[in-house]
Formats: sequence, structure tokens, C-alpha cells
Amino acid sequence: MIGKLQKWEDSKRDHCNKTVEIYEDVSSPPVTPENFGRPLTCTYRFRAFRGSPKDWILRIRFKKFKVGTLINGTTCHKGYMQIVDGNAKTDVSNRKEPGLFCGEIEQPQTFISETNFVKIVFHADNFTDQTYFSFDSRAEQQFEVYLRYGQHPELYPNRRGEVVAGSYCERVFRDCRLQTCYVQSAAYPGVYPRNLHCRYHLNTRLPYIKLYIENEEFNIDGQRCENIMTCPMRPITSGSENCPYDYIRIYDGKDESASVIGTFCGMGKFPYSIVGTSQDLFVEFVSSPAGPLLNTGFHFNVGNWPGHVEAPGSKIGNCDWLLTADSLKKSGDTEGIFLSVAHWYPPHTSCTYLMQGFPGQVVRLYFPSFRINRIESPIVPWTGDCGESLTLYDAARPDDAKIIKTFCDTFSRPMEKHDFVSTGNAMFVRFESKTGSYSGSSLYYWAHYDFFNNTRFGEPVSGTACDEVIASWKQRAGRLRSPLNTLVYKQAPPGEDVHCLYRFVTDKRIFARVIVTILSVNFKEHPYTPVSCQNCYEDRADKLIIWEPFPTGRAANLSLGMTTTPLPLHLAVQRSIGSCLCAKHANTVTRSRPYRVVSSGESLNLQLIVDNAHAAASYFKNPSPLFEARYEFVHGPLCGPAVLAAASDGEIVYPHLEALGYTEPPKRIQCIWDLEIEEKRDIWLHFDSIKFASRHCDDGNIQIYLPGRIEPYLSVCGENVSLARELPILSAGELGFESLDDPLVMEKEKTRSIRIVFIGSASPARAAFKIAWTGLYHLPKNSDGTLMTSRLTDSGSYAPDGHNCDFICPGEEALCIPAKLICNGVVNCPNVTSGERRYWTAEEKRAREAYSEDSLRRLGYLDALTGELGKLHDEAPELCTGAHMAGSGDWMAPALGAALAIAISVCALGAAWRLCCRKRSPDEESLDY
Repeated sequence: MIGKLQKWEDSKRDHCNKTVEIYEDVSSPPVTPENFGRPLTCTYRFRAFRGSPKDWILRIRFKKFKVGTLINGTTCHKGYMQIVDGNAKTDVSNRKEPGLFCGEIEQPQTFISETNFVKIVFHADNFTDQTYFSFDSRAEQQFEVYLRYGQHPELYPNRRGEVVAGSYCERVFRDCRLQTCYVQSAAYPGVYPRNLHCRYHLNTRLPYIKLYIENEEFNIDGQRCENIMTCPMRPITSGSENCPYDYIRIYDGKDESASVIGTFCGMGKFPYSIVGTSQDLFVEFVSSPAGPLLNTGFHFNVGNWPGHVEAPGSKIGNCDWLLTADSLKKSGDTEGIFLSVAHWYPPHTSCTYLMQGFPGQVVRLYFPSFRINRIESPIVPWTGDCGESLTLYDAARPDDAKIIKTFCDTFSRPMEKHDFVSTGNAMFVRFESKTGSYSGSSLYYWAHYDFFNNTRFGEPVSGTACDEVIASWKQRAGRLRSPLNTLVYKQAPPGEDVHCLYRFVTDKRIFARVIVTILSVNFKEHPYTPVSCQNCYEDRADKLIIWEPFPTGRAANLSLGMTTTPLPLHLAVQRSIGSCLCAKHANTVTRSRPYRVVSSGESLNLQLIVDNAHAAASYFKNPSPLFEARYEFVHGPLCGPAVLAAASDGEIVYPHLEALGYTEPPKRIQCIWDLEIEEKRDIWLHFDSIKFASRHCDDGNIQIYLPGRIEPYLSVCGENVSLARELPILSAGELGFESLDDPLVMEKEKTRSIRIVFIGSASPARAAFKIAWTGLYHLPKNSDGTLMTSRLTDSGSYAPDGHNCDFICPGEEALCIPAKLICNGVVNCPNVTSGERRYWTAEEKRAREAYSEDSLRRLGYLDALTGELGKLHDEAPELCTGAHMAGSGDWMAPALGAALAIAISVCALGAAWRLCCRKRSPDEESLDY
């Protein structure tokens, strides 16, 4: 008996509690009657390498293993194995809580130590032939384990992280870049130990930190035993409820207090990588206290995912941004950028971007790069449409009535380099995901945004890019320039030029005319095919055209007829009515020499036309205006009619008293009268009365412009009112067409007109005047200047140009007027004498007197005439009184009635004048006739 016991002890010593030589095969003790059914504990230590460095590790291969039974994945029943990796002298060790392996393997499994010291303990509560194990071992230098340390490990000594002192598998990774940080389970690529609680602190220099796990082998609690019938393989799953034993948990931050991205276990190739929202991730790896000798853990790289751009704005919460024009301006950039969500996000995530401009701005958003993929790394599966979407709103908040565009992952096509433009100063973008994602959005986009000043000078026209209506009832005067919003130069449809129409409109009850003054033009030459702009309209050049949609006056009536239909641009140009400016006028139209256009009626159009072939290249985001102008609505109701048609005589009376009952005079007023004149007629302008409030020209200034002249022919105000006493006759030569040579004006049938401008105080009491004019005719003359006596003495009366030259005015100029101007209450004949005294020959005098007598006899004036013919003017009492007495008495009664009515009217008018006029100050200057 003693011999058998000794033999059993020797056998146990041979197989248990021994120091194992490297490369030695070790197996469990044989089953003998002495040990059968008895408790058995065997301890194996591997011989240390004397004098060898610490960078050796042990590779232990378990060829057979069946010890105990795993209960509920947490307890080993009736047996276990412990693997102690390291001791008190090594850098790391799990000797305090090594955990337990139990169960059975059918294929060899390998454990690769972290240190050069390993101890293995086998224990069976009831040793039988159903408990066995067998392993061998060999020593390797650490860097020879390629799957653990990778290529060139000497260059990256901390590739596996810096070990936290006193721990077995807690490691810190700093400034990770791809292939410089290997995050691995303990003992990788071998079976990982039990009862682990490993912590990995991961960091990159820049966001977003990324775990490159996609397509990497992953085996954490993939099997609880090798029998696939009893223990089917667990696919990679997520969620704490699905991973009760061994798992890896990833936090979006520096420690356990951060948000949990996911908890994973199972085996297979990991389907996706994981991207954090910052520079840090925290990974926790836990293995149960007891488990099978099967699972090999994990390995992945850490790097920086280049999807982070710091938007010039403020972040609100986790995923909402406020991107303002002020923030963009302070950043010094002209465009802001934001990217699609490139990191993980939970299900039902909503990320928003509010782009808020200054008042009067619009927002442009475009995508230089846009791809739509299927949802590749969902946290929650989704089988319906639009699992992820991106919606653009033309508003400062999500409003379904103002959706510009929605992109979905299932059916939308990306729109790259397309401008989405808001109508107001805000655009709202919302990304929504029903599934969540571990590695970023399925909608990958690179978004640029900027802000454009969309301030208008008038009322925008709906449905157009830049048309405006500038109405006098909105603003009386203002400035104007090419569109501040330069987006218009790149939004024209293909093949169409950029057209911006500015319509100036008024009502004669407010103002009767529009003045547009062009201060500068700054068109660029075509960068590819320069255009000479010889013909402003017909050449394909950038241009500015000004025309009247409702032209008035004689020329307009002759060419267009009376119409209430607006004249379109092409007809205005076809009929050459208007003005055109292009690049060649850049030096001739300046602020010091502006170009001024005064409408003849209540509307004026100004159209900017830019060649679409180079509009975007030349003018988009170009701060310089293509043109600058100012406008003013003038000629209010107090001015009376603006255009006075050509006639033999007429008058301008200011103020127009009929308007006093329905208009309130403004502080200042400007009246512009156009007096149309007939060809080959002299004009005599004369002031019947004139009154200024003071000697200051600001209180009232009358300027007279001859056709085609820029400088005034005469300027009269309080300080030089005496100039109005005697005005010279304006000859037909001074009023001729030869002065109308403005190259900007396209009118073929240019109506000659004298322009009279009054600028001053609007109060009717501060200035008042009456200007009368008469169209004068000439007696026929020979080429040498002598009278054509033969025509004057012919039978019948001389009728130049279809008008009767019925009354010869006194003086030496041989001027005459028609019969209707004789004795009409206004002196129409100027009594002028030429500077060079004219001596009439006897024949000329006889012819003139004979013609005058014949004309007056025919008109019924000669019989009652008592004075000398050559010295009487058309309102001489002896002429007019005689004519009245010579006539029949049949008209005396109506004449008396008319006189009485006129007297009553004059009295009423005088009363009204006294009511609305103040007492004249001593400073007032007047000239009454």
C-alpha cells in the first residue's frame, strides 16, 4: 500500500506542480485508481530566461482541454484552469484576479502572454478520464509577434499604448494616427484572459477620432463552447441586453461619463468603423469571471477622420449650428462651410443649421460635392423610404410650406454646384436620421454658404431676378445702382442675357416727370471675345438703355400714334427712341459730367443688359457697380402741364392755382416745362410778371435751356431779376437741329423744345411768374437779305409754310404774326431794333406797306385805323378799338356778358390769392408788367 501511494506521488510530480522547460510537451496526469474521483490541482511554471531581456513572451498552445463545466457563462463547475500572466516583477500582471477557463475545446487554442512569466493552474474537483489537458510552449521575442506589434515596431514603441501603472490592460493612446495606435484585447492574437476589465483612453490631435474596425476579425464571446449544435456562433450584435458576459463598450469621450456609442459582442468581421464626435474615445473591454478557452478578442487601428471643418458660427447643443453673416464677416472668409455629419449619432437624430444674414440679405447654399449612398452603418435597421433626409427651408425655422428641396437616401439624386437661394435673410437646413449611424451620414455633402446684399431701391417685381418698380408715392428721390446682389449675374437661364428692368412710375397728380441722372458706367470688356460697342444696341455688349414706355410729344405721336400700351424695349430700340450707354461711355459719363435724362411723361424705363457669356466671370462677387445713378420725381401739380405742344403762342403760369385745392405744397419744388417749337420759327419769350421772395436764388431760380444745350441760356433769380425785362428773340438758327448731336440719344425724330426749369420754394407766396411766348414768322427775303418784294406784291397774301403772315410787327426785323394773335390781349410783337441798323429801300418800304394794308383790309382792321401802320404793335388801342367799333353790334351783348363773367372771376381769384399769399417782405424782388 505504501508502495502504491509512493508511485502515485511520483506520477503526480512528473505531471503536476512542476517548472516546464520551453518546448516541453505537458499533459494531464494519467488516471489511476489512486487519483480517480479525487480532487486534483496541478501548477505549471515556465522556466525563466536567465539573463535574457524582458521583451520575451510565451506562446502556449493548448492541444487538448476539457476541464469542468461552464454554468450560465459565469461559473466553472467541478473544475477550471487559471492562466496567470506576469508577477510582481513584471510591468503588467493579472495575478490578483486571473479568472477561470473551463469547458472543452475541439481545436487547438493559443495563449500568447503579455510578459515573460506565466503560471498555469489546473484544478478538478473529481478527477476522471473526462478531465484532461495537453499543451506545449515556446518563447518568442515580442516584436516577432507581427499581428500584435505590426511592421517596424521599433519606430513606434507605444503603438499598443502606454500601460497605466499597476494595471494589466489599461492603456493610454496619445496623438494617434493611422498605424501608430493598435487597440487590442489582452494576449492578442491569442485567447484573451478571463475576468478582465480593460480600459483604453484614445486620443487624436484633431477631430474626428475614428476606430478602423471595418472588416477586422472580431471575436468577443462569439462562442460559449465549440460544439456549434449546442453553442451556435453568435453574430456580431450590439446592446447590453445582447452582450451579458464578454463585451466591448465604446464611449464618445474621455471616460465612462461620456455618451455610450455602443456595446458589442459576437464573432465575425466587424461591419463598420466607428467615428467619434471629438478627439477622444474611451473603450472598455470586459470578460466574465469564467468562460471558455475559445475567443480571441479584437484588434483595430485609431486615426483621424478628415471630416471636420470648424464652421464660423456657434454650436448650440450637440448638433445644431447658428451660422450668421456677422460670424462669417469676422472670420475674414467670403464663404462659410459645413459638412455632412461625419461621426456617429444615435437614432432619431436631428442636426440643424440656421444661416442668418443681416437685414436685406439673402442666403445662398450650394454643394461642391454631394453623394447619396445607402445607409451602411445603421444603429437601428430601417426598411422604409427616407431613413435619412436633408431638407432646405426658405425660412428661419422648419416650415413645410417653405421647403426648397428635400434629399432622401432612397430616391433622391444629388445636386452639385446648384445655387439654392433664399428669398429672405435666413435659410434653415435640417438633417434627420431615423436609423442613427456609427460612422456618419449616408448623405455625404460638402456645403458652402454665403450672404448677398439683396437691398432693392424700389419694389421687387415677382417672378424676376432683379426687376424693380420705383414709384413716386414711395420715395420722391433716391440713388440707384446695378444689383447689389451679384447672384443675378450667374442665374440667367442658359442662352439668355441678364436683364434688369427699373421702371420709374408716377402719377401727374403727384409728379408729372422723372429725372434719371447716370453718374457712372463701369462695364468690363468681354474676357474672351472683346466687343467694340460701336453700335450700342446692335453689338453684343453690356449696356444700359433708357427709354419711355409711354412717350409723349409730337415726335412720339408721329412715330407711334396715341396708345396706352407700354412700349417694349425691342420696339423702343427698333424705332430709336431712347438712350444707350456701354463701355465706350465709361470716360464720358462721370460724376463730374453725369448724363441726365428727363422724361416727357409719367414713366421712364432703365434696363441693364449683360452678356450671359461672361456675366458670372466678370461681375459675380464684384463689388464695383456696373452703373450708378440718382433719380428724382419732379413737376408737381403746382407746375401745371409739363409738355406744351408747338403752337403760335402760349404761356406758363406758376403757380398753377387749380392744384392748390387738392395738393399740399412740398418744401421744395422743381418744375420742368418743355416748350415744343416748330421748324423755321423764331421764338419770343417774355415775362408778363415775375416775383421772387428774396434776392436769394435758393428761394427761386428760373433757367432756360435751348435745345441740345447743357448750360442754361438764361438764369434768373432775385438777385438778377432785371435780366427778365428784355429778352432777345430766339432765332430759328439758335433753335435748330444742328445742336442736337448727343451720341447717347437714339431718337431719329428729335422734337425741338425749349426747356424751362424752376427750382425753389414750393409756397405759392414765395415765387410767382408768368412767361408768355410767341412764334414769329419772317417776311420773304432774297439770298442777300433784302425783301422779296415780288412775293409781297403778288396778288393774294403771303403764307409762309401754310401760316398767314397777317400782321407785320414794328421794327427792322421784318417779323410777322398770324391774324389770331392780333388784339388777343397779349402783346405778341416785340419792338426790337437790330444791332446793325437796317435801312429799307424805297421799294422795300412800298412793298411792306402795301402788303400790310392789304392784310389789314382783308381782316377788317384798316378802315378804323388812325395811326401809322409801321409803328403800331398788335395790341395798340387804336388798332384794337377801331376793329371793335367797325364790327357789327351783334356781338356787343355777348361781349358784355363775357366781360362781366371775367370780372367776377378776377375778383374771386384775387380773393383766393390774398388768402394763400403772405404779405410781401421788404426783401422781395418783383417785376410786374
